[in-house]
Amino acid sequence: MSRLIAPSILSADFNRLGEDIEMLNQSEADFIHFDVMDGVFVPNISFGIPVIQHVNKIATIPLDVHLMIVNPDKFIEPFVNAGASILTVHYEACQHLHRTIQLIKSYGIKASVCLNPHTSVSVLQDIISELDMVLLMSVNPGFGGQEFIENTYKKVKQLKTLIAENNSDCLIEVDGGVNDKTGKLLFEAGADVLVAGSFVFNSDNPSDTISKLKLA
Repeated sequence: MSRLIAPSILSADFNRLGEDIEMLNQSEADFIHFDVMDGVFVPNISFGIPVIQHVNKIATIPLDVHLMIVNPDKFIEPFVNAGASILTVHYEACQHLHRTIQLIKSYGIKASVCLNPHTSVSVLQDIISELDMVLLMSVNPGFGGQEFIENTYKKVKQLKTLIAENNSDCLIEVDGGVNDKTGKLLFEAGADVLVAGSFVFNSDNPSDTISKLKLA
């Protein structure tokens, strides 16, 4: 099992974004996570391609881009060109999920699918072997700082079983309400990657917090 950390820049200080990215470059972070929101699929608007392009110029670790948007197929190529190393689309937003995953992979990057809290992992039965990662939302998507949904531990275990049954090597990522306590239990349940926003960037020493979270 991996113990990877993907700090979410949704919680970074955008007045000093360059400094925060340099801090992540020097930290033990494995990915930089971007929550791209369109105000339609989720009730919030965050940032888009220009921010990712800017970060890509100075980041030395992979960019993990989570598209919380409708019609994601229209924007896959622009986000790949902006610098995404991993591109996540929502199961709930994709009419032809297999086609979308194949499109992402055609650009030579990793493809991931996200499930909202109400969506069962069983919906991935027929596509799990095609995926590089599955992102489980442990809060309702749209805003940072929400309370962790306890049922997520069960979903991680269910997903781990599904992956093993299909001889897949895809990673399990979890986003929402991650801290040292939930992080420990998520890793124990079988998660590979934890997305942490406010827990990292609101701490006194974000770099140290990332290191400690890997050991949770």
